[in-house]
Amino acid sequence: MKTKNNRILKDKTFDKSRWIQMPRDVIAGHDALLQLPNVITDLGITGPLLLLSGKTTMQTTGSAILRLLEGRQVVSAVVGEITYEEIARIEELAQAAGIVLIIAAGGGRVIDTAKVVSYNLDIQFISVPTAASHDGIASSRASVMTEDGSVSVAAHPPLAIVADTGILAAAPRRLMAAGYADMVANYTAVLDWDLSKEKTGEQVSEYAMTLSMITAELMVENAENVKAFDEKAAWIVMKALFASGVAMSIAGSSRPASGGEHKFAHMLERLAPGKALHGEACGIGTIISMILHKGDWQKIRRSLKTIGAPVTPKELDISDEIVIEAILRAKEIRPERYTIFDEEITRDQAASLVAWLYEE
Repeated sequence: MKTKNNRILKDKTFDKSRWIQMPRDVIAGHDALLQLPNVITDLGITGPLLLLSGKTTMQTTGSAILRLLEGRQVVSAVVGEITYEEIARIEELAQAAGIVLIIAAGGGRVIDTAKVVSYNLDIQFISVPTAASHDGIASSRASVMTEDGSVSVAAHPPLAIVADTGILAAAPRRLMAAGYADMVANYTAVLDWDLSKEKTGEQVSEYAMTLSMITAELMVENAENVKAFDEKAAWIVMKALFASGVAMSIAGSSRPASGGEHKFAHMLERLAPGKALHGEACGIGTIISMILHKGDWQKIRRSLKTIGAPVTPKELDISDEIVIEAILRAKEIRPERYTIFDEEITRDQAASLVAWLYEE
C-alpha cells in the first residue's frame, strides 16, 4: 500500500535539566538558635567547625553559639569588609584548620563571605542571620566589593538556616525596614525580567517570577504588622527573605529579586557611600522603577512609609542631584542585565522622577 506525503519526524527527547541547590534544614522562630547543635547533628557533620561573625555580633550571638557548641572543635574568626582579600584570608584559615562546616552568624557581609568561601572550598555552611536586612539569607548569590563597586558572584546557598526571631527583632529597626524594602523591590525586579524577555529574548522562569511576586505582595499586605518590629514582624520578613532566596535558587540567578531598582541602588551607594543601607536605596529605586513601568507606585511608597523606610533623598541626607545622577547612570551597573533603567531617560525626566518622590 502506498502512502503519500508521509513524514518521518525525529523523536525529540526532552533533555532540559537544571541543578537547583536549596537549604536542606530551615529552623525559624522563637529561640531557634538553641536548635543549632541538633541541626549540625542532623546534617551528620563531624569535624572542625568555623564560626564567622562580625566584631560586635561575635560578642553576642557568636558567644552564644560557642557556648552551645561546647565539646565540639570550633575555630572563630571576625569578618571585616567583604573583599577578595578578606575572602582569601578566611579561606586560608579554613584550610589550615581542616574545617568541614562554616557557621555564618551575622548580616549580609558575614553570610556572603561564608557563601563565597563555601563555594571556593566546597565546604557547606549554615546561615544564622542576626538581622532581617537582606535577601541573601537563603540565596546562591553573594555581593563582593571591588574597586569598581559591588559585584554579584555565584556562590553556595546555605545547607541550613537557623533564624531566631528574638535575635532578629532585637536588631536595629532600620535594618528590618531595609530588609522589608529589599523584598518590596521584587515587584519591579519581576517587571524588568519580563521586559528583558520582550526586548532581548532573555529566558525567564515563570515559577521563580511568581514566587518572587508573592514575596513582594506578602510585604505590602503586612506593612501594618511589620511596623511593630517585634518577633511577629521578624517572622513575616524572614519568611519573605527565605522565599526570595529560594526564587533566586530556582532561577539560577538573582533576576527574580534584582532589577533596575538594584542597579540604581548600587549606583547610588557608589555616588553617596555610607548614606543609605542597600535595602533603603532599593526601596527608593523601586518607587522610581514602578513610575517608569507606569504601575501603582503610590502603593509601594505608602507601604514603605508605613514601616518608616525612607522614600525621598532628603530622608537619607542625599541631594536630589545625586539621585538624578544615579537614575541616569544606573545602566552602567551590570549592563548585560536589561531593565527599565536601560531605556532612554533624559536628565529632565530623571528630575521629574525625583520630584514625584516628594508628592503627597
